[in-house]
Amino acid sequence: MQRNEIRFLLNGVLQHAATVSPSDTLLDYLRLEKRLTGTKEGCAEGDCGACTVLVGQLGASGLQYQAVNACIRLMPSLDGCHVVTVEHLARGGQLHPVQQAMVEHHGSQCGFCTPGIVMALYALWMENPSPTETQIEVALQGNLCRCTGYQPIINAALAVASYGSPAADILVAEREKVISALAALQDHQRVVVSGEGGTAILPADVDDLADVLLAHPKATIVAGATDVGLWVTKFLRPISPAVFLGHIDGLKAITQTDTALTLGAGVSYTQAQPALVAAYPHLGPFWDRIAGWQVRNMGTVGGNIANGSPIGDTPPVLIALGAVLILRKGRDEREVPLEDFFIDYGKQDRTEGEFVLGVRIPVTAGGLHAAYKISKRRDEDISSVCAAFNVTVTEGRITAARIAFGGMAATPKRAASAEAALVGAPFTGESFAAAALALPQDFTPLSDWRATADYRMLVAQNLFRRFYLENSETAQPVRLQGAGA
Repeated sequence: MQRNEIRFLLNGVLQHAATVSPSDTLLDYLRLEKRLTGTKEGCAEGDCGACTVLVGQLGASGLQYQAVNACIRLMPSLDGCHVVTVEHLARGGQLHPVQQAMVEHHGSQCGFCTPGIVMALYALWMENPSPTETQIEVALQGNLCRCTGYQPIINAALAVASYGSPAADILVAEREKVISALAALQDHQRVVVSGEGGTAILPADVDDLADVLLAHPKATIVAGATDVGLWVTKFLRPISPAVFLGHIDGLKAITQTDTALTLGAGVSYTQAQPALVAAYPHLGPFWDRIAGWQVRNMGTVGGNIANGSPIGDTPPVLIALGAVLILRKGRDEREVPLEDFFIDYGKQDRTEGEFVLGVRIPVTAGGLHAAYKISKRRDEDISSVCAAFNVTVTEGRITAARIAFGGMAATPKRAASAEAALVGAPFTGESFAAAALALPQDFTPLSDWRATADYRMLVAQNLFRRFYLENSETAQPVRLQGAGA
């Protein structure tokens, strides 16, 4: 069974699209085809948030709406979804509570970025009508405003509840109607659509995905498109044929046992966060610094791993935790330690037609853990250096150490010499200083526009001291209140 059109709701109205290329973006569709110009293009790479819309999708927990970047949301991924734009908010000549709060608290000046900010705050209001200032700041990580400064916007977000309740919102009033409409679109068929830019394939399920990739071993695999979207918008790179994964429920399972947490390859950063932080509390502050809210809603942990970037945020922390990658080709599965998956720059231990099925992370009792991200901006920035520590101390002596870095080599990599210097040594500042001095044996970092090689090495060595201070008794503050990395 095969369908040759994508079907989705746009502001509650059913859409059929048969001529669709894998590189067609939701932003272009909204602005050029539907003339819904409230959604703006600012950066075309998922950084500024001016293109923010909501996308609702049926899943195991029902219908969920999330703020996403329309500029890098590729059209085939919308099959079976509900897209909501800023034009859907105001009703009967009255502004939406979020819009009214923005007006009365002077949250807009030039107005270009305002629709995207409104949509991000709308998503937050629907999820949490009475957010704290910190929660508002997290929700606005992916929205840049060059005019107002953020305090009026934050004031508006704090005041939205006084202008109305989500219970009266159109998405609540029509929720059951939308659920029924989306459920009717779930026919569990393979979808194949084509346009001038080539062909997009949406497999029916995981088994069908395996078959599709055997038939198209060189296809571009698209999960959240937070990286592939930039291949399209910035590098104008052809991606056809492209195989989309975001609709496959079989890749979205999160399984917790006494010994391990397993994440399906299609689990987004946002979906993974509660289970990950519950099992590994040190990842809480770190996870909030991966990109911005919109990107975390779209991007997947499996995609971040499979992409193989040396500056990806998740591989170092998962390597330090001893994660194992589950791969599948056809009907065969195999497992590989995550640290062995990355062979060289742009090269991973994944054959043609093989795909990431999931990642299994051991749950270990005790131990000292930390995850650090060093970047130019605190929020929504790519790491200059990413580091993760997993150290076991028994009776004052270090008995095991797993330390991994990103941004220091052509691949995410363990600091083997530094680990060796620690194991067997007493848990003292001197031991960590000695391990830091061994770091040049493990890494020869490069200089680029994010950081020089000398800076990267110095920061990486200083993180050994920071880790020790954070895990030892000291009267001195290790981190300034409200500071970044």
